Amino acid sequence: MSRFIVLLVAALLAGCMGGSTGSTGSDTPDAVVSTAALPAAPLAPVEAEVASRAYAAMVVDARNGKVLHQNSARSLRYPASLTKMMTLYMVFEQLDAGRLRPTTQLSVSANAASRPPAKRGVREGTTISVDEAARAMAVRSANDVAVVIAENLAGSEEAFAARMTRKARSLGMTQTQFVNASGLPDPNQYTTARDMAILGEKLMEGFPRWSKYFQVRSFTYRGRKWTNTNKLLGKVQGVEGIKTGYIRASGYNLVTSVKRDGRHIIAVVIGGRTGRDRNAKMEALIEEYLPRASRPGLLGVKLF
Repeated sequence: MSRFIVLLVAALLAGCMGGSTGSTGSDTPDAVVSTAALPAAPLAPVEAEVASRAYAAMVVDARNGKVLHQNSARSLRYPASLTKMMTLYMVFEQLDAGRLRPTTQLSVSANAASRPPAKRGVREGTTISVDEAARAMAVRSANDVAVVIAENLAGSEEAFAARMTRKARSLGMTQTQFVNASGLPDPNQYTTARDMAILGEKLMEGFPRWSKYFQVRSFTYRGRKWTNTNKLLGKVQGVEGIKTGYIRASGYNLVTSVKRDGRHIIAVVIGGRTGRDRNAKMEALIEEYLPRASRPGLLGVKLF
């Protein structure tokens, strides 16, 4: 109960600090994120505190962690398929450690095969390679494949989600809780634009080999070609991915990594009214803040 009260107070304070601010605004993350005390289990439910279809945004310089822009960046939101960024983070860790290979075959259960769209149509009793699974997740946000990964790495989706939450805490994502691997609707699964910016940076900087999955424009599975849901790939100079997301309660979400002229930013938009609205907001943030990222005298708060 005490943990729930602390979380409630923190979330309410964060909500009160929301609103559109620049790098000198009041919606300011802690200068140093402490990860010393990690919870042994997911936090308590906070259904009433998560804002539905509410806008939030953040832009950070990925080279030094400086916050360039933020808007309600510490207010709780539903991640939708941004959740799959953490699912893939867990896969990339296993690949780096040699416990998985791209050719490793993952077994498909009836539970995984039954998940609703978006799905890639994996069949109970078959297998899918880690490489195919990563492509399906990064390119087309496959919910069925997310469950395949969870069950093969942790035995169950519930156990995998608990691992995801603990990993989030270890990365400094202090306001994120996962309860599934896909981002399908659940009132107890929440995050913030700030936490998604941290995760985006950790993915792109920590896994330079495997994060290239987010740049894949299309892939073919069982004879069908699928194109990336991130429409900024190939359209906006320097965009490398990362991930789109949508459920009704969240609106349209996007985390983007952009590199230009030796500079690198991570930008987050949550709660777009439509996919086109989300993309337009993201493009505007990229064009405004990437050129400013290396200007002398730019003020910012260190995020990580």
